Amino acid sequence: MAEKHFFEQQEYTRSYLIPYFHKHMPSFENFNVLEIGCGEAGLMNVFNEMGIRTVGVELEPSRVEIARQKNPHLNIQVGDITDPKIVNSLGSEFDLIIMRDVIEHVPDRETALAHLYQLLRESGYLYVTFPPRFSGFAGHQQNGKTLLRYIPYLHLLPKFLIASLGRLFHENPAVIRAVTENYQIGLSIRAFKKYLKQYKFAVIQWDLYLSRPIYQIRFQAPVVKFPSVPLLQEFLAFGCECLLQKG
Repeated sequence: MAEKHFFEQQEYTRSYLIPYFHKHMPSFENFNVLEIGCGEAGLMNVFNEMGIRTVGVELEPSRVEIARQKNPHLNIQVGDITDPKIVNSLGSEFDLIIMRDVIEHVPDRETALAHLYQLLRESGYLYVTFPPRFSGFAGHQQNGKTLLRYIPYLHLLPKFLIASLGRLFHENPAVIRAVTENYQIGLSIRAFKKYLKQYKFAVIQWDLYLSRPIYQIRFQAPVVKFPSVPLLQEFLAFGCECLLQKG
């Protein structure tokens, strides 16, 4: 699975993220970049090849070890964006911070966003993606190995029913626990917009998706955007993607 993640990150960076960043930030190749939740560092590996200065922070030591095995020259550290020492430990201001499908897993978003704000230089950019809390697969049940991985909105069921279905289908208990936990700490679009106002981030680009760009690689599915319709977007948009600028 780790190998799959690494190569998916690389392919997605080359095919989608680099053109996206070029479009909205033409000089981004000269940026000082930080990736929060860099995983196996496929993105960092591509940026390193391009000569882009990139630092990575990853919560799981096992993923950092894999990243270092892939490329020992990468600047990666095990860390938590909510750690009080993280700003000083990174010791730099960044032109661009990337946080892909991470923020929905961070319970203490107040601290996380405060640290991100401190780490960005003036007029720096923050790129964030996340599945809205009430969307079909925000519970990440797709990580399972049984029929449950194909059932949308599973995480919206009562906790006891999710556990019962897990036992019935002999699903990995860790996956079932994650489905419940992901819903409990999930992030809605409405809540995210409140944070943006609180920290005075300007929206440079905002997109919602019925079929996300990453699905092109994972499922060979076309990209389908979803309109910003209150309430409906919380349930029917499978992904939120935004490029923000520090005010």
